[in-house]
Amino acid sequence: MPAYRYQTRHALTGDLLAADLPLSDVEFGLALNAAGDLSATLAPHFAHLLPAQLDPGNTVLTAERDRTLLWGGLIWRAEPQGGSYPIEAAGWGSYLHRRHDVHGNLAGRGPYTYADPCQVIRDTWAYAQSQPDGDLGVTVDTTTSKAKAGTPAEPYRTDWWEAPVLGQVVDDMTATEGGPEWTEATDWSEGRAVGRIRLGWPRLGARRTDIGFASGINVATTVPVTYDADASAQVVIALGAGEGRSRRRAVDAIRNGRLRLEHVLEALAEKSNDLLAARARTERIARQILGEVTEIQVIDHPAAPIGSWQIGDDVRVSLHDQWSDFDGWCRITGWTIRPPQGDAPERVTLQLARADRFTYGS
Repeated sequence: MPAYRYQTRHALTGDLLAADLPLSDVEFGLALNAAGDLSATLAPHFAHLLPAQLDPGNTVLTAERDRTLLWGGLIWRAEPQGGSYPIEAAGWGSYLHRRHDVHGNLAGRGPYTYADPCQVIRDTWAYAQSQPDGDLGVTVDTTTSKAKAGTPAEPYRTDWWEAPVLGQVVDDMTATEGGPEWTEATDWSEGRAVGRIRLGWPRLGARRTDIGFASGINVATTVPVTYDADASAQVVIALGAGEGRSRRRAVDAIRNGRLRLEHVLEALAEKSNDLLAARARTERIARQILGEVTEIQVIDHPAAPIGSWQIGDDVRVSLHDQWSDFDGWCRITGWTIRPPQGDAPERVTLQLARADRFTYGS
C-alpha cells in the first residue's frame, strides 16, 4: 500500500510548520488551464495545530506519495464544522485570483500589442511576486508561442482604475486564438516546496502510445458514454460587451452534414474582438462532437502506473461494458487521487475529453 505524507510550510519563508500532518478523507489533483485543488479533514483532537501550522492564506500544503511530491498549493480555508475540521486548499495558480493590478498595465509591462501570451503570463507572475510580501517563489516556464495578444487598434491593457484580477489576465491569454495552455507542478528547491507554472505551446502533453486504459485491465469504473444533443451545436454566436448595434459579436460555424444547431455564448465583459472570436471557436469545437467519455476511475497498473501521465496527454481509452462501447483517443484534462483509508483502496480518477475536441496553434 502506498504511503502518503502531508506537510505545511510558511508561504513566504518556506519554514517547515508540520512535518507529517494527520489528514483523512484526502482528495487532490491537477487540471488543465486551472488551479488544482485539495480537500481533507483534520481530526478534531488535532485542532491545536491551528493557526500556527494551518494558517489559511499563509500556508503551503504539499502531498507526497511514496516520497514523490505530487501536489502543492495554498490553504485557503480551515475551520471547524460540527465534529469535523475540513481543510480546503488550491494550487499555485489560485493565488493570482486573490491579487489585482493596482498600478495599471502590470506596472508598465503593458499595454501589449502583438505580444506573446506566454510572456504576458510571465509578466503577470513577475508583477504579482515583485510586490511586498507577494513572492511565493513560483517560477514560470520559458515556453514561447506564435500566438498574439493585442493589436494596434485594440492593445491588451489592464487599467488600474478597474483593479483587474491577475488570474483573469492568465485566463485571457489561454483564451487567445492559438494561445498556450498551462498547468501546475511542485518541486523541491533548497528544502522548500516551490510552485512551477508549466506552459505548453502549441499544447501541453503529448499523444502517448506507451500507456493506455482499458476495461478489464486498469479501468475500475467509468461514467457511461454520453450522447447529449442539448449541448451540441455547429454554430456559436458569441456576444460581448456593448449594447444594441454597437455590441461586439463573433460567429463561428462549421458544416458537418448534420442538422444545423446554434448556441449563444454570453461574454458580456469581453471587449476584444479577437478574444471574443477565440472564445466562440473554442466553444464551437467543444459542442460539435457527440459521444463523450468524461471520467474514468483507474488502478495503479503496469499498463499506466500512477504518475506516468501528465495533464494534456492523449491516451487510448477502450471501454466495453453493458452501457459503454467506446474505443478512441481521449485527452487528460484533470486528475484526482483519493489515498487509501481504512478498507477503502486508493482511487484515481481521470477527467477526460475527446482528443478531437482540441485544436492547437502551429
